[in-house]
Amino acid sequence: MTVDLRGGDWLDDNRANWDERVPVHLASTFYDRSPLRSGGSVLDPIARAGVAGLFPGGLEGVRVLHPQCHFGSDTLSLVNAGASAVGLDFSGPAVAEANRMAAELGVAERARFVEANLYDARLVLPEPGSFDLVFTTWGTIGWLPDVAEWARTIAWYLKPGGRLYFADGHPVAFVFAGDGGPGGLPSMQFPYSKDGPDVLEDPNDYADRDVAIEHAKTWEWIHPVDEVLSALRDSGLTIEHFAEHYEVPWQIYPATVPAGEGMYGWPAERWLPLSIEIVASAPTSPPVE
Repeated sequence: MTVDLRGGDWLDDNRANWDERVPVHLASTFYDRSPLRSGGSVLDPIARAGVAGLFPGGLEGVRVLHPQCHFGSDTLSLVNAGASAVGLDFSGPAVAEANRMAAELGVAERARFVEANLYDARLVLPEPGSFDLVFTTWGTIGWLPDVAEWARTIAWYLKPGGRLYFADGHPVAFVFAGDGGPGGLPSMQFPYSKDGPDVLEDPNDYADRDVAIEHAKTWEWIHPVDEVLSALRDSGLTIEHFAEHYEVPWQIYPATVPAGEGMYGWPAERWLPLSIEIVASAPTSPPVE
């Protein structure tokens, strides 16, 4: 299925859905921003440990690009730790709130948020090769039709030797949903690989189970692990690290239980991995034109 990356129903529907989620998420306890207001971080433990491993000396002087940043809480966590950052998101209300929060925290000189579809990033943020870190986590590529262009965009922004830090739900985990399996486990509902999106009508929101989203139609894609890794390699990046984890920072299925620090995992047996983590690096010198 061919999709126009710059626009169309998929983008309009997904953006309307996320625009409506912004006030829901701001009012929810799921997105508690009090740690930011005290100068701290809301990063989940997987991402927090991953970034610390990349920059053991800290983030002072590190320049970060955060695509699909929502209203910037993770971005501002990195800024609170010393980085300067640019956040990018396609939702106007999310970007407005992110810039407002940066001003409230007094970090607007080091945190800037830009509204754009990821595939239009280079039109609104023409800064090639200027970031030490591209950081993107949790609920990102599943909203994108083309991970090859996603990877090329990341590679375009990284400095020589710069790194991508990526964590997201495991594509295998997105094959399953609900509680219709044996013992209340999730059941198989979506194919692991298909040509085209799943077009869903789901008014539920992970941050507030009592809210019904009016703009409920979304277009979502499962990108198998080999597709993601191949896209990154084909963009010129080198895979430095790949890991699978058995926890995610939201209740991915009804059967998953709190595992501490906002994470959810299996109650007993590790039935399948729930998340993936990738670190990839740009060449240490730019390619010869």
